[in-house]
Amino acid sequence: MSPTNCRRMEAAFSVVLVLCLLVAAGVHGDRLTVLQAPEFVSFQKGDWPVSGEKMPDLVALTMGFSVREDLSWPGLQAGPLFQRPRANVLVVVRGADNLTLPQNVASYPLENPVPFTLDSVAETVHSLFAEYTPVVLQLAPSEERLYMLGKANAVFEDLPVTLQQIRARLSQDGSVLTSLPLNSLSRNSEADLLFLSEVQVLHDITALLQRHRHLAKDYSPDLYSLELSGLEELSRLYGKDSPQYRDATAILSSVLQKFGEDVYRLYGNSAAVEVVTVKTFEAPLTRKSRSILESKQISNPGSPYNLAYKYNFQYAVIFNIVLWLMIALALAVIAIAYNLWNMDPGYDSIIYRMTNQKIRMD
Repeated sequence: MSPTNCRRMEAAFSVVLVLCLLVAAGVHGDRLTVLQAPEFVSFQKGDWPVSGEKMPDLVALTMGFSVREDLSWPGLQAGPLFQRPRANVLVVVRGADNLTLPQNVASYPLENPVPFTLDSVAETVHSLFAEYTPVVLQLAPSEERLYMLGKANAVFEDLPVTLQQIRARLSQDGSVLTSLPLNSLSRNSEADLLFLSEVQVLHDITALLQRHRHLAKDYSPDLYSLELSGLEELSRLYGKDSPQYRDATAILSSVLQKFGEDVYRLYGNSAAVEVVTVKTFEAPLTRKSRSILESKQISNPGSPYNLAYKYNFQYAVIFNIVLWLMIALALAVIAIAYNLWNMDPGYDSIIYRMTNQKIRMD
């Protein structure tokens, strides 16, 4: 083989190697990327596709809950029965074509990217752990959609949720505008401010969690669901080949990486953090949500009268203990009464026996 052919083959192998590294380091198209996961939650590395409509079931299984239909997906293996993550954080990024998240546990292609919510998982967490008031936060800043349950009403009371509040937060102390390299992004563009507002929300969530570290030590698991659409607006306005979109993608990649590490560390290495990247959803999402101005804690979101739950998951245990204890006491009373009724005082009772002997001796 001539030296020229050897150099050509070496160049070809170098190009292939670089492409493979780029594919491994980046998240291309619609994908599910697991940034952080506890050791007892076993995500297998592979290229198994997961359906978008199965994401709530996957999150429920990750948190140790049962689902109605079995999820025949080899990417997640069964874990221990007596261990569950203390928190699960799911971040949905819309409009992402190539998001670089090199430090991850596993990454899988996402097929059928239909809109989904974690309402069923939130209801399961709240019904099973209603006594411990877990943190349930579902937030979409661009749509000003907010859903909070449990301790989230108190912990995230100061969290800016409306676009007006978030933009006011960008001009205050501790804003991400002073720490991020904006490059081509502008502070005067509506689309750029929307993207920066979502980055600010991620920063404020970790700051509030650091202020309330006791949440990571309680018994109940916490659930966070965030939907970011700033990249989608930038791609519509500037295009995916624009410097604004590339700079925003780089910023969001680093912010998400740090966000996952911070949450994982705050929960004592017992939190699962997933990122779902989609170019666009195939169908519009319609759902009922609470008003962002409503801050009262609702113990039973399914009741319009704010009634408490009639029972919790310990109802069956308590009912059986009380039932069989009452039956045992009733049988004991019947047996004692029957024996007392048929007792011979002169033979069965030691009191009458001693009295009769004393009378005979006198």
